[in-house]
Amino acid sequence: MADEVIRLDQITKIYPLLSGDVVALDNVSLSIQNGEFVAIIGPSGSGKSTLLNQLGCLDVPTSGDIFIGGKSITRMNDYELTRLRLMTIGFIFQKFNLLPLLSAYENVEYPYTLKYRKKDTTGRVSKLLSLVGIHEDLARHKPNELSGGQQQRVAIARALVNNPKILLCDEPTGNLDSKTGILVMSILKRLNKKGKTLIIVTHDPAIAAQADRIITIRDGRIAEDGS
Repeated sequence: MADEVIRLDQITKIYPLLSGDVVALDNVSLSIQNGEFVAIIGPSGSGKSTLLNQLGCLDVPTSGDIFIGGKSITRMNDYELTRLRLMTIGFIFQKFNLLPLLSAYENVEYPYTLKYRKKDTTGRVSKLLSLVGIHEDLARHKPNELSGGQQQRVAIARALVNNPKILLCDEPTGNLDSKTGILVMSILKRLNKKGKTLIIVTHDPAIAAQADRIITIRDGRIAEDGS
């Protein structure tokens, strides 16, 4: 791998509750290289989602430090974190998280508009939709008029529109039938071969087995690092 894109140094995340503090992550250290394909697995409640939120700068740790592209996110304010997510990280979710009132095309264009403060005039949105198999007619449809597989393809195109270095995927095939799941994984692996850093949280051992490295989380700690 060429260089380090993400580093976690002794990350702890504690959620204070009336019934007692919950330690979601417990002194986790981790390094992910540029262009690597990493799968994160573990039982429910193990800390997978909390770890993904840390990697995606959606939450900040209670203690420890996180570096994205060599920059510490724990020293960033909310505006800086938002810009970092917009420029560097693409998110793909199990439930797609498409905006219901926008067409497929508009959903993909939305992050582009946030970044550049204008609509896409370069053809990038259309090219990305074509890349994932969404043709022009389908691109006009609202999410509820598309199948689950089509919605996930739109979500992948949306994640790519700002050309992020990192793709974070939370159970990206969890709501899909097996055939469609295979197609979605083939798209993601192709993107990884083109240089995108791919991080997938999954319960599916068949998906995890396709990764360069498997990280197992149990009780908020890294139980196994297959590097």
